[in-house]
Amino acid sequence: MDQFGLVGNWKHEGTYRTMDPAFESRQLRIFQKMVKGGLIYRHFRPVHWSPSSQTALAEAELQYEMHTSTSAYVGFSVVEESIPEALKSVIGQKKLKLLIWTTTPWTLPTNMGISVHPDFEYSLVSRNGHDTELLIVATSRLTSLSKLLGEYTVSGSIKGSALQGVVYWPLFHGGDIPDFTRPILTGHEVLDDAGTGLVHMAPSHGHEDYQSFLSRGLLQNNPLINIVDAHGRYTSAVQDVWGKAVAQRLVGLEVLFKGNKEVLALLEEDKSDGTKLLGIEKYRHRYPYDWRTKKPMIIRATAQWFANLDEIKERSLQSLDTVEFYPTASKRRLQAFIQERSEWCISRQRTWGVPIPFLHIAESGEAILDEASLDHIIALLEEKGTSYWWEGPIEEFIAPSLTAKYPANILTKGTDTMDVWFDSGTSWSSMQGGVADVYLEGSDQHRGWFQSSLLTAIAVSRETAVPQAPFKKLITHGFVLDDKGRKMSKSLGNVISPLTVINGGSNSKSEPAYGVDVLRLWAVSTQYSGDVAIGTVALKQAAETLRKLRVTARFLLGSLQDAVSDNRIRPTNLSLLDKYVLNELWNLERDAKQAYDTFAFHEVVASLSRFVNATLSSLYFDVSKDVLYADPSSSPNRLAILYVLNSTLQTMIPIIAPLVPYLAEEIQASLEGASGLSVFQRGWESVDQTWRDEGSQKDMEALLQVRKAVIDLLEKARTEKKIRSSLEADIQLILPDGTETSPLATLLYHEEAYLSRLFIVSNVTLENDQAKVFDQEWAFSELLQIPGYAYVQLQDSNVRGAGPIQRRKSNMFADVVKTP
Repeated sequence: MDQFGLVGNWKHEGTYRTMDPAFESRQLRIFQKMVKGGLIYRHFRPVHWSPSSQTALAEAELQYEMHTSTSAYVGFSVVEESIPEALKSVIGQKKLKLLIWTTTPWTLPTNMGISVHPDFEYSLVSRNGHDTELLIVATSRLTSLSKLLGEYTVSGSIKGSALQGVVYWPLFHGGDIPDFTRPILTGHEVLDDAGTGLVHMAPSHGHEDYQSFLSRGLLQNNPLINIVDAHGRYTSAVQDVWGKAVAQRLVGLEVLFKGNKEVLALLEEDKSDGTKLLGIEKYRHRYPYDWRTKKPMIIRATAQWFANLDEIKERSLQSLDTVEFYPTASKRRLQAFIQERSEWCISRQRTWGVPIPFLHIAESGEAILDEASLDHIIALLEEKGTSYWWEGPIEEFIAPSLTAKYPANILTKGTDTMDVWFDSGTSWSSMQGGVADVYLEGSDQHRGWFQSSLLTAIAVSRETAVPQAPFKKLITHGFVLDDKGRKMSKSLGNVISPLTVINGGSNSKSEPAYGVDVLRLWAVSTQYSGDVAIGTVALKQAAETLRKLRVTARFLLGSLQDAVSDNRIRPTNLSLLDKYVLNELWNLERDAKQAYDTFAFHEVVASLSRFVNATLSSLYFDVSKDVLYADPSSSPNRLAILYVLNSTLQTMIPIIAPLVPYLAEEIQASLEGASGLSVFQRGWESVDQTWRDEGSQKDMEALLQVRKAVIDLLEKARTEKKIRSSLEADIQLILPDGTETSPLATLLYHEEAYLSRLFIVSNVTLENDQAKVFDQEWAFSELLQIPGYAYVQLQDSNVRGAGPIQRRKSNMFADVVKTP
């Protein structure tokens, strides 16, 4: 961390590590409190499952990618005896089929129902060439399905509600397969914007299907069908629903790949019950992937541990009212994720991690949710470490008060571990008082660490009157992209290592060593709340910004070599430009503090760049260098400039220190020597409040407009080779009669002696006689408008000079016209 210029106590006692015994102990005690509060329960239900990791994953661990599925249109045969009387006359001797559309054909063996909308109209469709069958399809979908259906006729229609009570056969039935039927259900969740208006329901592999069956009480006598193992492959249990012959072709196949294809092949081949597979098509859609392995997920019914969030949801949302969010929109994002979540799957099936320390009755799988048992187990793990859960004999984990009721030979230890978000989500317990000043992470952590930290903190503090989030401020950043706006990945070969930016790569030309400060300056220059790009152009821009800061510091340090003290100059000696620069310093510090307070680091960089480039380099350094180089050390003008330069350096050091600490330390060492205090030990001393001078700012801004026009005309004269240097020019500003008391005239007369320095010319005089202007060999003219002052007409003319050495000089005239 030190090499990145990150200040902190990186020693063991100054950081938290999720594998430290003390951390794990606090985590287990937090879990115990949640168990005691009735928030933890175990349930067999569908969860997001990663075949590539062989574990359940929470929603926060999913990464949605575009995915191509093979979808299928499949017909289920209705049991003739269940057909409503009103339809029998229409159907006659034909076989009635329910046409469904699914993007997961591999789930068809676990079908437990088909859902229709009670208010939709459904048509009975007869396809040409398939005269023995009638398909039930939502009438509103017929046009969209015309290619699939081919030529067809509609024999009749029926309301969805009239199909309630109708049952149908599984796709494979008879022979060695148990004789069972499946029901048609009605639900308002059925849509007709895709598919057929009939929905295949597999509660073992769909959250909505599961909730629908659970709410209807249909799972009490019809348990979930579990035919997919941890690797995402069909098990031998498939023969219980589709028979031994089908099972022989499916067992061991991965459901997302060969298993899916084999199901479609089986449906295509089997014509024993009419047409089963009417068509297939590729379907492109967003699909969940395992964020670690980047492999597709499935939904699979397993026994998992859950945290009930409904009990703490409102208090969690309430606690966010006192949190400062950067950017402010991130608050709504976190609120939305919490609001839509009712439970959290906290168990994982991994061989590493903090165990969920429950004993189970071997025969039933029931967990012993006894507080005395949990307290005994956690105390033992605190003494011997969490790894002892896997190593120690089960007898040691049985609480003395439970040995009579639960002999060791009927118990097993649970094999589940806690979600890593539960691990990191309890990190707030490492803080004194359990509240951190700042949480900083990427935008994906609204579903991860931010949320898990908040939920665990609120879960164990339900007795407090006012809920307290574990963070006072929450900062969200985006992700780093390459210079083409693509996500970085090893497969694309576009990953840029921070160490390569700092130390350089194998090719010094394409991957030069920029150093830490350039990397940091690139980071703080970006609008980090969104995704940011890094590449050659961005790094060169950051390097150029650092170069300008370094050149500015070198000029300041070089000018201050005689170590002039602030006390050697009084503010009364300051010129208007000196006062203007001090006022700009006051503005810079104010803007920097405000930006730092809101973590808007890019605004600090922008303010610094404007001050360095516009105020110092292009103006103050340019105007002051002749005095610094030519005036004696005791010159009041020189002392005033040194006061401003020293003030500039002392103000800039603490401003740049958080951005480019190595440059700041280098400057500080140049000022005080290597034995001096670090810039971070000196702290930030506020600037002199007397520097705030709005009057000087207004006056100087007016003079700078005149200066810009003068410089433009000088450049014209230089381009046409009338002059070589601006110091070859004398400037005359012509004021017409009646304007002597105008604000601009008053300002010009007051600053007349200083104008030659400001314009960097030999001499500047103010005239009110225009006659001199027009008796010249050449002239340049420009009309300048200064808001609130006057119109200014500038002329550049050629005239003979006088003196011991006759030389050609150019004079610049300005005619100040009173504003109408």
